[in-house]
Amino acid sequence: MLTALVLICSAVVTPDLRDCTRDNATALMRVPAEFGSPATCFMHGQAYLAQTSIGEELGEDDRVKVICVRNEAIDASIPVLTVKAVPPRL
Repeated sequence: MLTALVLICSAVVTPDLRDCTRDNATALMRVPAEFGSPATCFMHGQAYLAQTSIGEELGEDDRVKVICVRNEAIDASIPVLTVKAVPPRL
């Protein structure tokens, strides 16, 4: 099973998103769900972030990277991304 990790990196620090890692991300969060395929993991990681206040507050220089890792490889110290209701935009 896979878990999505959401990394938020600064374009100033890592202009190439491929260079965004757990070590240089300004924020790192774990989605509290498990997925059977990488594609599903990736799509749900993006959607989950979009539902949060963090997703709504991204700055102009912030870049988001979703990586999917095996559950056994996740450090328990990575915080779970919690969803707070975001009012719809009209």
